[in-house]
Amino acid sequence: MSGSSLDLNKKSELLLEKWQICKSTPTFDVFVEFAVGVSSLTEFLEVRGLSGLHQIAHGLEQKVLSIFDQDAQESLSSELLIELDGQITGFLNRVQSYIEGNSTSVMDRRKTADVQEVTEIATGSHIRFVTLNPLTWQGLAVQLGFYNIEAQIYDLQNRSEPSQEPAIILVDAMGLQIDAFVENVQTMRGQFSASTIIGLNLQSDFETLRLALGAGCDFCYPGLTPQATIMSRIVKLCSNEDEPPYRVLVVEDSKTAAMVIRRSLSEAGIESLAISRPQEVLNCLVKFQPDLVLMDMFMPGCTGVEVTRIIRQHSEFLSTPVVYLSAATNVALQVDALRLGGDHFLTKPFNPVVLNAVVNSKIERYRALRRSMYLDSLTGLFNHITSKQRLDTMVNAAILDGTTLCVAMVDIDHFKKVNDTYGHPMGDQVIRSMAWLLKQRLRKTDVVGRYGGEEFIVILPGTHAQQAFQFLDAIRQDFGRMRHLTADTSFTCSFSSGVGEWSKGMSPEALIKQADELLYQAKRAGRNQVVIPVS
Repeated sequence: MSGSSLDLNKKSELLLEKWQICKSTPTFDVFVEFAVGVSSLTEFLEVRGLSGLHQIAHGLEQKVLSIFDQDAQESLSSELLIELDGQITGFLNRVQSYIEGNSTSVMDRRKTADVQEVTEIATGSHIRFVTLNPLTWQGLAVQLGFYNIEAQIYDLQNRSEPSQEPAIILVDAMGLQIDAFVENVQTMRGQFSASTIIGLNLQSDFETLRLALGAGCDFCYPGLTPQATIMSRIVKLCSNEDEPPYRVLVVEDSKTAAMVIRRSLSEAGIESLAISRPQEVLNCLVKFQPDLVLMDMFMPGCTGVEVTRIIRQHSEFLSTPVVYLSAATNVALQVDALRLGGDHFLTKPFNPVVLNAVVNSKIERYRALRRSMYLDSLTGLFNHITSKQRLDTMVNAAILDGTTLCVAMVDIDHFKKVNDTYGHPMGDQVIRSMAWLLKQRLRKTDVVGRYGGEEFIVILPGTHAQQAFQFLDAIRQDFGRMRHLTADTSFTCSFSSGVGEWSKGMSPEALIKQADELLYQAKRAGRNQVVIPVS
Protein backbone atom coordinates (compact mmCIF):
# COMPACT_ATOMS: atom_id res chain seq x y z
CA MET A 1 0.00 0.00 0.00
CA SER A 2 1.29 3.66 -0.77
CA GLY A 3 1.66 6.46 1.75
CA SER A 4 1.14 10.11 0.98
CA SER A 5 4.16 12.39 0.71
CA LEU A 6 2.48 14.72 3.21
CA ASP A 7 2.24 12.02 5.91
CA LEU A 8 5.78 10.77 5.37
CA ASN A 9 7.22 14.27 5.30
CA LYS A 10 5.34 15.23 8.46
CA LYS A 11 6.60 12.18 10.33
CA SER A 12 10.21 12.65 9.22
CA GLU A 13 10.13 16.33 10.22
CA LEU A 14 8.70 15.39 13.62
CA LEU A 15 11.48 12.86 14.12
CA LEU A 16 14.11 15.47 13.21
CA GLU A 17 12.55 17.92 15.67
CA LYS A 18 12.68 15.31 18.45
CA TRP A 19 16.31 14.54 17.63
CA GLN A 20 17.27 18.22 17.72
CA ILE A 21 15.71 18.48 21.19
CA CYS A 22 17.51 15.32 22.25
CA LYS A 23 20.86 16.73 21.11
CA SER A 24 20.34 20.02 22.95
CA THR A 25 18.97 18.30 26.08
CA PRO A 26 20.54 14.82 26.07
CA THR A 27 18.75 13.44 29.11
CA PHE A 28 17.45 9.90 29.18
CA ASP A 29 13.83 11.04 29.54
CA VAL A 30 14.10 13.16 26.38
CA PHE A 31 15.81 10.25 24.62
CA VAL A 32 12.82 8.05 25.45
CA GLU A 33 10.55 10.51 23.59
CA PHE A 34 12.86 10.31 20.58
CA ALA A 35 12.90 6.49 20.74
CA VAL A 36 9.11 6.44 20.60
CA GLY A 37 9.27 8.64 17.48
CA VAL A 38 11.74 6.25 15.79
CA SER A 39 9.55 3.26 16.59
CA SER A 40 6.46 5.08 15.31
CA LEU A 41 8.10 5.96 11.99
CA THR A 42 9.39 2.41 11.59
CA GLU A 43 5.87 1.06 12.09
CA PHE A 44 4.48 3.62 9.62
CA LEU A 45 6.95 2.60 6.91
CA GLU A 46 6.15 -1.08 7.39
CA VAL A 47 2.39 -0.55 7.23
CA ARG A 48 2.73 1.63 4.11
CA GLY A 49 4.82 -1.00 2.34
CA LEU A 50 7.88 1.24 1.92
CA SER A 51 10.15 -1.74 2.31
CA GLY A 52 13.60 -0.26 1.71
CA LEU A 53 13.02 2.70 4.02
CA HIS A 54 11.52 0.38 6.60
CA GLN A 55 14.63 -1.80 6.64
CA ILE A 56 16.85 1.26 7.21
CA ALA A 57 14.51 2.57 9.92
CA HIS A 58 14.43 -0.84 11.58
CA GLY A 59 18.22 -0.80 11.83
CA LEU A 60 18.06 2.65 13.43
CA GLU A 61 15.32 1.48 15.79
CA GLN A 62 17.40 -1.51 16.89
CA LYS A 63 20.36 0.77 17.61
CA VAL A 64 18.18 3.17 19.60
CA LEU A 65 16.45 0.43 21.58
CA SER A 66 19.77 -1.24 22.42
CA ILE A 67 20.56 1.82 24.53
CA PHE A 68 17.70 0.86 26.86
CA ASP A 69 19.64 -2.31 27.70
CA GLN A 70 22.53 -0.25 29.01
CA ASP A 71 22.63 1.18 32.50
CA ALA A 72 20.35 4.19 32.75
CA GLN A 73 22.31 7.44 32.78
CA GLU A 74 21.28 10.99 33.50
CA SER A 75 22.55 12.09 30.08
CA LEU A 76 23.78 10.54 26.85
CA SER A 77 27.49 10.59 26.06
CA SER A 78 28.82 12.89 23.35
CA GLU A 79 30.27 9.88 21.51
CA LEU A 80 26.86 8.21 21.36
CA LEU A 81 25.19 11.44 20.18
CA ILE A 82 27.72 11.80 17.34
CA GLU A 83 27.25 8.17 16.28
CA LEU A 84 23.46 8.45 16.28
CA ASP A 85 23.51 11.82 14.54
CA GLY A 86 25.29 10.39 11.52
CA GLN A 87 22.89 7.45 11.28
CA ILE A 88 19.79 9.63 11.71
CA THR A 89 20.97 12.25 9.22
CA GLY A 90 21.68 9.58 6.62
CA PHE A 91 18.26 8.03 7.12
CA LEU A 92 16.34 11.31 6.95
CA ASN A 93 18.28 12.36 3.83
CA ARG A 94 17.23 9.08 2.24
CA VAL A 95 13.61 9.77 3.15
CA GLN A 96 13.70 13.27 1.66
CA SER A 97 15.43 12.04 -1.48
CA TYR A 98 12.72 9.43 -1.89
CA ILE A 99 9.91 11.94 -1.37
CA GLU A 100 11.37 14.38 -3.89
CA GLY A 101 11.95 11.69 -6.48
CA ASN A 102 8.62 9.90 -6.16
CA SER A 103 5.95 12.48 -5.31
CA THR A 104 3.75 13.25 -8.27
CA SER A 105 0.28 14.44 -9.11
CA VAL A 106 -1.69 11.43 -10.25
CA MET A 107 -5.30 10.90 -11.14
CA ASP A 108 -7.42 8.67 -8.96
CA ARG A 109 -7.58 5.33 -10.72
CA ARG A 110 -11.32 4.92 -10.31
CA LYS A 111 -13.55 5.94 -13.17
CA THR A 112 -15.75 8.61 -11.62
CA ALA A 113 -17.39 11.78 -12.71
CA ASP A 114 -15.84 13.66 -9.81
CA VAL A 115 -12.22 12.58 -10.24
CA GLN A 116 -9.82 14.98 -8.55
CA GLU A 117 -6.07 15.31 -8.68
CA VAL A 118 -4.34 14.11 -5.53
CA THR A 119 -0.67 14.30 -4.64
CA GLU A 120 0.69 11.00 -3.38
CA ILE A 121 3.79 8.87 -3.54
CA ALA A 122 3.36 6.79 -6.65
CA THR A 123 4.15 3.36 -5.22
CA GLY A 124 0.94 1.53 -5.99
CA SER A 125 0.85 1.27 -9.77
CA HIS A 126 4.33 0.67 -11.23
CA ILE A 127 6.27 -2.61 -10.91
CA ARG A 128 9.33 -4.04 -12.61
CA PHE A 129 10.35 -7.57 -13.65
CA VAL A 130 14.11 -8.11 -13.93
CA THR A 131 14.84 -11.36 -15.71
CA LEU A 132 16.94 -13.26 -18.22
CA ASN A 133 13.66 -14.64 -19.62
CA PRO A 134 11.45 -11.66 -20.60
CA LEU A 135 8.93 -13.73 -22.61
CA THR A 136 8.03 -15.73 -19.48
CA TRP A 137 6.39 -12.73 -17.82
CA GLN A 138 4.70 -10.93 -20.71
CA GLY A 139 1.29 -12.54 -20.20
CA LEU A 140 1.27 -11.70 -16.51
CA ALA A 141 2.35 -8.12 -17.25
CA VAL A 142 -0.56 -7.66 -19.65
CA GLN A 143 -3.07 -9.04 -17.15
CA LEU A 144 -1.81 -6.78 -14.37
CA GLY A 145 -2.58 -3.81 -16.61
CA PHE A 146 -6.29 -4.47 -16.15
CA TYR A 147 -5.85 -3.76 -12.43
CA ASN A 148 -4.16 -0.41 -13.17
CA ILE A 149 -0.73 -1.88 -12.37
CA GLU A 150 1.89 -0.94 -14.94
CA ALA A 151 4.36 -3.81 -15.26
CA GLN A 152 7.60 -3.32 -17.18
CA ILE A 153 9.98 -6.14 -18.07
CA TYR A 154 13.74 -5.57 -18.19
CA ASP A 155 16.41 -7.94 -19.40
CA LEU A 156 18.81 -8.52 -16.52
CA GLN A 157 21.77 -8.23 -18.90
CA ASN A 158 20.65 -4.85 -20.24
CA ARG A 159 19.14 -3.07 -17.26
CA SER A 160 18.05 0.52 -17.63
CA GLU A 161 17.22 2.84 -14.79
CA PRO A 162 13.47 3.45 -14.24
CA SER A 163 12.27 7.04 -14.30
CA GLN A 164 10.25 6.35 -11.17
CA GLU A 165 10.93 4.06 -8.23
CA PRO A 166 8.89 0.86 -8.68
CA ALA A 167 6.49 -0.26 -5.98
CA ILE A 168 7.71 -3.82 -6.53
CA ILE A 169 10.81 -5.28 -8.17
CA LEU A 170 10.54 -8.96 -9.11
CA VAL A 171 13.96 -10.54 -9.64
CA ASP A 172 13.91 -13.81 -11.60
CA ALA A 173 16.62 -16.25 -10.47
CA MET A 174 16.13 -18.55 -13.46
CA GLY A 175 19.49 -18.95 -15.20
CA LEU A 176 21.44 -17.28 -12.36
CA GLN A 177 23.81 -18.71 -9.78
CA ILE A 178 22.77 -17.79 -6.27
CA ASP A 179 25.80 -15.48 -5.85
CA ALA A 180 24.81 -13.48 -8.94
CA PHE A 181 21.19 -13.32 -7.77
CA VAL A 182 22.26 -12.05 -4.33
CA GLU A 183 24.52 -9.41 -5.90
CA ASN A 184 21.67 -8.11 -8.08
CA VAL A 185 19.26 -7.94 -5.14
CA GLN A 186 21.80 -6.11 -2.99
CA THR A 187 22.38 -3.57 -5.76
CA MET A 188 18.65 -2.91 -6.13
CA ARG A 189 18.10 -2.71 -2.38
CA GLY A 190 20.83 -0.09 -2.16
CA GLN A 191 19.39 1.86 -5.09
CA PHE A 192 15.68 1.85 -4.23
CA SER A 193 14.47 3.18 -0.88
CA ALA A 194 10.93 1.85 -0.85
CA SER A 195 10.51 -0.94 -3.38
CA THR A 196 9.36 -4.34 -2.19
CA ILE A 197 11.71 -6.94 -3.69
CA ILE A 198 10.38 -10.38 -4.61
CA GLY A 199 12.64 -13.26 -5.59
CA LEU A 200 11.28 -15.64 -8.24
CA ASN A 201 12.27 -19.17 -9.28
CA LEU A 202 14.53 -19.72 -6.29
CA GLN A 203 15.54 -23.06 -4.85
CA SER A 204 13.51 -23.72 -1.72
CA ASP A 205 16.35 -25.02 0.46
CA PHE A 206 17.23 -23.28 3.72
CA GLU A 207 20.55 -21.77 2.62
CA THR A 208 19.20 -20.27 -0.62
CA LEU A 209 16.30 -18.62 1.19
CA ARG A 210 18.62 -17.35 3.93
CA LEU A 211 20.89 -15.70 1.37
CA ALA A 212 17.98 -14.23 -0.63
CA LEU A 213 16.25 -12.76 2.41
CA GLY A 214 19.54 -11.50 3.82
CA ALA A 215 20.31 -9.74 0.53
CA GLY A 216 17.09 -7.75 0.78
CA CYS A 217 14.23 -9.86 -0.61
CA ASP A 218 10.92 -9.37 1.16
CA PHE A 219 9.29 -12.47 -0.33
CA CYS A 220 10.66 -15.54 -2.11
CA TYR A 221 8.89 -17.90 -4.50
CA PRO A 222 10.38 -21.25 -5.62
CA GLY A 223 10.38 -22.53 -9.18
CA LEU A 224 7.07 -23.82 -10.57
CA THR A 225 5.07 -21.38 -8.42
CA PRO A 226 1.87 -20.64 -10.40
CA GLN A 227 1.83 -17.16 -11.88
CA ALA A 228 -1.63 -16.70 -10.37
CA THR A 229 -0.05 -16.98 -6.91
CA ILE A 230 2.55 -14.36 -7.79
CA MET A 231 -0.13 -12.10 -9.26
CA SER A 232 -2.16 -12.41 -6.06
CA ARG A 233 0.81 -11.14 -4.04
CA ILE A 234 1.41 -8.26 -6.47
CA VAL A 235 -2.21 -7.10 -6.40
CA LYS A 236 -2.29 -7.25 -2.61
CA LEU A 237 0.93 -5.23 -2.30
CA CYS A 238 -0.29 -2.62 -4.79
CA SER A 239 -3.58 -2.13 -2.98
CA ASN A 240 -3.70 1.36 -1.47
CA GLU A 241 -6.48 0.85 1.04
CA ASP A 242 -5.81 2.57 4.33
CA GLU A 243 -7.23 1.11 7.51
CA PRO A 244 -8.73 3.52 10.02
CA PRO A 245 -6.42 4.44 12.92
CA TYR A 246 -6.16 2.04 15.81
CA ARG A 247 -8.36 3.02 18.77
CA VAL A 248 -7.60 2.37 22.44
CA LEU A 249 -9.78 2.88 25.51
CA VAL A 250 -7.66 3.79 28.55
CA VAL A 251 -9.24 2.94 31.91
CA GLU A 252 -7.00 4.70 34.45
CA ASP A 253 -7.98 6.60 37.62
CA SER A 254 -4.76 8.65 37.64
CA LYS A 255 -5.08 11.63 35.29
CA THR A 256 -1.31 11.99 35.10
CA ALA A 257 -0.81 8.34 34.14
CA ALA A 258 -3.64 8.53 31.60
CA MET A 259 -2.06 11.62 30.03
CA VAL A 260 1.33 9.89 29.71
CA ILE A 261 -0.27 6.80 28.16
CA ARG A 262 -2.31 8.79 25.67
CA ARG A 263 0.71 10.86 24.68
CA SER A 264 2.69 7.69 24.01
CA LEU A 265 -0.13 6.22 21.93
CA SER A 266 -0.54 9.45 19.99
CA GLU A 267 3.15 9.30 18.99
CA ALA A 268 2.35 6.02 17.23
CA GLY A 269 -0.71 7.45 15.48
CA ILE A 270 -3.15 5.63 17.76
CA GLU A 271 -6.38 7.35 18.78
CA SER A 272 -7.38 7.01 22.42
CA LEU A 273 -10.08 7.88 24.93
CA ALA A 274 -9.39 7.94 28.68
CA ILE A 275 -11.90 7.38 31.47
CA SER A 276 -11.23 7.43 35.20
CA ARG A 277 -14.42 5.68 36.36
CA PRO A 278 -14.60 1.97 35.41
CA GLN A 279 -18.40 2.18 35.68
CA GLU A 280 -18.35 4.07 32.35
CA VAL A 281 -16.55 1.32 30.46
CA LEU A 282 -19.57 -0.37 28.81
CA ASN A 283 -20.99 2.88 27.42
CA CYS A 284 -17.56 3.87 26.10
CA LEU A 285 -17.07 0.49 24.44
CA VAL A 286 -20.33 1.00 22.55
CA LYS A 287 -19.69 4.63 21.58
CA PHE A 288 -15.94 4.63 20.98
CA GLN A 289 -15.64 1.08 19.54
CA PRO A 290 -12.01 0.59 20.60
CA ASP A 291 -9.72 -2.10 19.23
CA LEU A 292 -8.14 -2.60 22.67
CA VAL A 293 -8.60 -1.66 26.32
CA LEU A 294 -5.65 -0.55 28.48
CA MET A 295 -6.79 -1.32 32.02
CA ASP A 296 -5.31 -0.15 35.30
CA MET A 297 -5.23 -3.09 37.69
CA PHE A 298 -6.20 -1.22 40.86
CA MET A 299 -8.83 1.53 40.95
CA PRO A 300 -10.93 2.90 43.84
CA GLY A 301 -13.66 0.42 44.67
CA CYS A 302 -12.94 -1.86 41.71
CA THR A 303 -10.13 -3.93 40.21
CA GLY A 304 -9.22 -4.25 36.57
CA VAL A 305 -10.04 -7.96 36.69
CA GLU A 306 -13.59 -7.20 37.86
CA VAL A 307 -14.05 -4.72 35.00
CA THR A 308 -12.76 -7.23 32.45
CA ARG A 309 -15.09 -9.96 33.71
CA ILE A 310 -18.01 -7.57 33.24
CA ILE A 311 -16.82 -6.72 29.69
CA ARG A 312 -16.62 -10.44 28.84
CA GLN A 313 -20.31 -10.89 29.72
CA HIS A 314 -21.16 -9.03 26.50
CA SER A 315 -20.64 -11.18 23.41
CA GLU A 316 -19.78 -8.24 21.16
CA PHE A 317 -16.75 -7.49 23.34
CA LEU A 318 -15.72 -11.07 24.02
CA SER A 319 -12.63 -10.86 21.80
CA THR A 320 -11.65 -7.22 22.46
CA PRO A 321 -8.08 -7.36 23.82
CA VAL A 322 -7.51 -6.16 27.39
CA VAL A 323 -3.99 -5.22 28.49
CA TYR A 324 -3.44 -4.66 32.21
CA LEU A 325 -1.18 -1.95 33.65
CA SER A 326 0.00 -2.33 37.22
CA ALA A 327 2.91 -1.48 39.51
CA ALA A 328 2.47 -4.87 41.18
CA THR A 329 4.94 -7.58 40.17
CA ASN A 330 3.13 -10.43 41.89
CA VAL A 331 3.27 -13.38 39.46
CA ALA A 332 0.23 -15.12 40.99
CA LEU A 333 -1.81 -11.93 40.49
CA GLN A 334 -0.72 -11.65 36.87
CA VAL A 335 -1.61 -15.29 36.13
CA ASP A 336 -5.08 -14.87 37.66
CA ALA A 337 -5.62 -11.65 35.73
CA LEU A 338 -4.83 -13.36 32.45
CA ARG A 339 -6.98 -16.39 33.28
CA LEU A 340 -9.95 -14.16 34.01
CA GLY A 341 -10.15 -12.48 30.63
CA GLY A 342 -6.97 -10.44 30.18
CA ASP A 343 -4.62 -10.70 27.21
CA HIS A 344 -1.37 -9.16 28.45
CA PHE A 345 0.23 -7.65 31.54
CA LEU A 346 2.58 -4.63 31.59
CA THR A 347 4.33 -3.51 34.75
CA LYS A 348 4.53 0.18 35.62
CA PRO A 349 6.61 2.17 34.98
CA PHE A 350 6.41 0.86 31.42
CA ASN A 351 8.69 1.52 28.49
CA PRO A 352 6.56 3.54 26.02
CA VAL A 353 8.16 1.78 23.03
CA VAL A 354 7.22 -1.60 24.48
CA LEU A 355 3.72 -0.35 25.29
CA ASN A 356 3.16 0.74 21.69
CA ALA A 357 4.62 -2.52 20.35
CA VAL A 358 2.27 -4.58 22.52
CA VAL A 359 -0.76 -2.45 21.60
CA ASN A 360 0.03 -2.60 17.87
CA SER A 361 0.55 -6.37 17.83
CA LYS A 362 -2.61 -7.09 19.82
CA ILE A 363 -4.76 -4.81 17.66
CA GLU A 364 -3.29 -6.22 14.46
CA ARG A 365 -4.33 -9.74 15.50
CA TYR A 366 -7.72 -8.52 16.72
CA ARG A 367 -8.46 -6.81 13.41
CA ALA A 368 -7.30 -9.89 11.50
CA LEU A 369 -9.82 -11.93 13.51
CA ARG A 370 -12.58 -9.43 12.77
CA ARG A 371 -11.72 -9.41 9.07
CA SER A 372 -12.08 -13.19 8.98
CA MET A 373 -15.60 -12.73 10.32
CA TYR A 374 -16.87 -10.23 7.75
CA LEU A 375 -14.67 -10.81 4.69
CA ASP A 376 -14.82 -13.60 2.15
CA SER A 377 -11.70 -15.75 2.51
CA LEU A 378 -11.17 -16.31 -1.23
CA THR A 379 -11.55 -12.76 -2.53
CA GLY A 380 -11.08 -10.44 0.45
CA LEU A 381 -14.42 -8.81 -0.40
CA PHE A 382 -17.28 -8.46 2.05
CA ASN A 383 -19.09 -11.76 2.57
CA HIS A 384 -22.81 -12.32 1.97
CA ILE A 385 -24.00 -11.31 5.45
CA THR A 386 -21.79 -8.22 5.69
CA SER A 387 -22.79 -7.08 2.20
CA LYS A 388 -26.47 -7.17 3.15
CA GLN A 389 -25.74 -5.30 6.37
CA ARG A 390 -23.90 -2.61 4.40
CA LEU A 391 -26.83 -2.35 2.00
CA ASP A 392 -29.24 -1.86 4.92
CA THR A 393 -27.03 0.95 6.22
CA MET A 394 -26.73 2.64 2.83
CA VAL A 395 -30.47 2.45 2.15
CA ASN A 396 -31.09 4.14 5.52
CA ALA A 397 -28.55 6.81 4.58
CA ALA A 398 -30.31 7.37 1.23
CA ILE A 399 -33.61 7.80 3.07
CA LEU A 400 -32.13 10.37 5.45
CA ASP A 401 -30.15 12.27 2.80
CA GLY A 402 -32.65 12.00 -0.03
CA THR A 403 -29.90 10.68 -2.34
CA THR A 404 -29.89 8.01 -5.02
CA LEU A 405 -28.57 4.46 -4.77
CA CYS A 406 -28.06 1.54 -7.15
CA VAL A 407 -27.35 -2.12 -6.54
CA ALA A 408 -25.85 -4.41 -9.18
CA MET A 409 -25.79 -8.19 -9.16
CA VAL A 410 -22.85 -9.51 -11.19
CA ASP A 411 -22.52 -13.16 -12.27
CA ILE A 412 -19.65 -14.78 -14.22
CA ASP A 413 -21.01 -16.43 -17.36
CA HIS A 414 -20.68 -20.20 -17.90
CA PHE A 415 -18.61 -20.55 -14.76
CA LYS A 416 -19.33 -24.28 -14.40
CA LYS A 417 -17.61 -24.79 -17.75
CA VAL A 418 -14.49 -23.06 -16.40
CA ASN A 419 -14.36 -25.44 -13.42
CA ASP A 420 -15.03 -28.51 -15.58
CA THR A 421 -12.46 -27.56 -18.21
CA TYR A 422 -9.62 -26.06 -16.19
CA GLY A 423 -10.28 -27.30 -12.65
CA HIS A 424 -11.52 -25.65 -9.47
CA PRO A 425 -8.21 -23.91 -8.60
CA MET A 426 -8.39 -22.08 -11.93
CA GLY A 427 -12.04 -21.31 -11.24
CA ASP A 428 -11.03 -19.77 -7.91
CA GLN A 429 -8.49 -17.64 -9.75
CA VAL A 430 -11.14 -16.35 -12.16
CA ILE A 431 -13.31 -15.40 -9.16
CA ARG A 432 -10.36 -13.57 -7.58
CA SER A 433 -9.69 -11.77 -10.88
CA MET A 434 -13.28 -10.58 -11.00
CA ALA A 435 -13.07 -9.42 -7.38
CA TRP A 436 -9.82 -7.53 -7.94
CA LEU A 437 -11.15 -5.83 -11.05
CA LEU A 438 -14.32 -4.65 -9.31
CA LYS A 439 -12.42 -3.45 -6.28
CA GLN A 440 -9.75 -1.62 -8.26
CA ARG A 441 -12.05 0.09 -10.74
CA LEU A 442 -14.93 1.26 -8.58
CA ARG A 443 -14.97 4.24 -6.23
CA LYS A 444 -13.87 4.23 -2.61
CA THR A 445 -17.44 4.97 -1.56
CA ASP A 446 -18.80 1.90 -3.37
CA VAL A 447 -19.24 -1.47 -1.67
CA VAL A 448 -18.28 -4.74 -3.37
CA GLY A 449 -19.13 -8.13 -1.90
CA ARG A 450 -19.09 -11.77 -2.87
CA TYR A 451 -22.71 -12.77 -2.70
CA GLY A 452 -22.08 -16.47 -3.23
CA GLY A 453 -20.26 -18.75 -5.68
CA GLU A 454 -19.45 -16.75 -8.78
CA GLU A 455 -21.98 -14.00 -7.96
CA PHE A 456 -21.07 -10.52 -6.65
CA ILE A 457 -23.03 -7.57 -5.30
CA VAL A 458 -22.01 -3.98 -6.01
CA ILE A 459 -23.58 -1.09 -4.08
CA LEU A 460 -23.23 2.33 -5.71
CA PRO A 461 -24.37 5.24 -3.50
CA GLY A 462 -25.26 8.57 -5.08
CA THR A 463 -25.66 6.90 -8.48
CA HIS A 464 -28.46 6.71 -11.04
CA ALA A 465 -29.04 3.60 -13.16
CA GLN A 466 -27.44 5.12 -16.27
CA GLN A 467 -24.29 6.04 -14.34
CA ALA A 468 -24.16 2.54 -12.86
CA PHE A 469 -24.43 1.14 -16.39
CA GLN A 470 -21.44 3.19 -17.53
CA PHE A 471 -19.33 2.04 -14.57
CA LEU A 472 -20.16 -1.63 -14.94
CA ASP A 473 -20.15 -1.84 -18.71
CA ALA A 474 -16.59 -0.47 -18.86
CA ILE A 475 -15.53 -3.14 -16.36
CA ARG A 476 -17.43 -5.80 -18.32
CA GLN A 477 -15.54 -4.94 -21.50
CA ASP A 478 -12.18 -5.11 -19.75
CA PHE A 479 -13.03 -8.39 -18.01
CA GLY A 480 -13.93 -9.87 -21.38
CA ARG A 481 -10.50 -8.91 -22.77
CA MET A 482 -8.59 -10.32 -19.81
CA ARG A 483 -6.81 -13.59 -20.52
CA HIS A 484 -6.64 -16.08 -17.65
CA LEU A 485 -3.34 -17.94 -17.73
CA THR A 486 -3.03 -21.71 -17.35
CA ALA A 487 0.08 -23.88 -17.59
CA ASP A 488 -0.07 -24.20 -21.38
CA THR A 489 -2.83 -21.91 -22.64
CA SER A 490 -5.14 -19.04 -21.70
CA PHE A 491 -8.85 -18.28 -21.96
CA THR A 492 -11.33 -15.45 -21.49
CA CYS A 493 -14.58 -15.08 -19.55
CA SER A 494 -17.48 -12.66 -19.49
CA PHE A 495 -20.06 -11.57 -16.95
CA SER A 496 -23.69 -10.51 -16.90
CA SER A 497 -25.17 -7.90 -14.58
CA GLY A 498 -28.53 -6.51 -13.52
CA VAL A 499 -28.82 -3.08 -11.90
CA GLY A 500 -31.54 -2.15 -9.45
CA GLU A 501 -32.26 1.52 -8.73
CA TRP A 502 -33.58 2.48 -5.30
CA SER A 503 -36.72 4.57 -5.04
CA LYS A 504 -38.50 5.95 -2.01
CA GLY A 505 -40.24 3.24 -0.03
CA MET A 506 -38.21 0.39 -1.54
CA SER A 507 -36.69 -2.03 0.99
CA PRO A 508 -33.17 -3.47 0.63
CA GLU A 509 -34.68 -6.87 -0.15
CA ALA A 510 -36.81 -5.40 -2.93
CA LEU A 511 -33.79 -3.64 -4.38
CA ILE A 512 -31.79 -6.88 -4.52
CA LYS A 513 -34.78 -8.66 -6.05
CA GLN A 514 -35.03 -6.05 -8.80
CA ALA A 515 -31.31 -6.39 -9.57
CA ASP A 516 -31.62 -10.20 -9.59
CA GLU A 517 -34.52 -10.13 -12.03
CA LEU A 518 -32.59 -7.86 -14.40
CA LEU A 519 -29.54 -10.13 -14.08
CA TYR A 520 -31.59 -13.10 -15.25
CA GLN A 521 -32.99 -10.94 -18.04
CA ALA A 522 -29.38 -10.30 -19.14
CA LYS A 523 -28.66 -14.03 -19.11
CA ARG A 524 -31.79 -14.88 -21.08
CA ALA A 525 -30.81 -12.24 -23.65
CA GLY A 526 -27.48 -13.96 -24.37
CA ARG A 527 -25.26 -13.02 -21.41
CA ASN A 528 -22.22 -10.69 -21.44
CA GLN A 529 -24.26 -7.53 -20.91
CA VAL A 530 -25.51 -5.08 -18.26
CA VAL A 531 -29.26 -4.52 -17.97
CA ILE A 532 -30.80 -1.56 -16.14
CA PRO A 533 -34.45 -0.69 -15.38
CA VAL A 534 -36.50 0.72 -18.25
CA SER A 535 -37.07 4.44 -17.69
